[in-house]
Amino acid sequence: MKHELLMLRSLLVASLLVCGLILGNMLTYAGEPIQLATLSASTSLTAASCALPPDGVVCPRAAS
Repeated sequence: MKHELLMLRSLLVASLLVCGLILGNMLTYAGEPIQLATLSASTSLTAASCALPPDGVVCPRAAS
């Protein structure tokens, strides 16, 4: 019984440590965010120029 309690306590401490490290990294991140989409209208594709075909393969994005 003592062995199981020690294992559970060590698992709890390890999980709290990992969660604390992840939370600390999220709160102190100072890098630039990743830009997944542009806001300009010139690079946006209309539905007519790039419609989703029946097979479900999306056309590639135009190089800017």
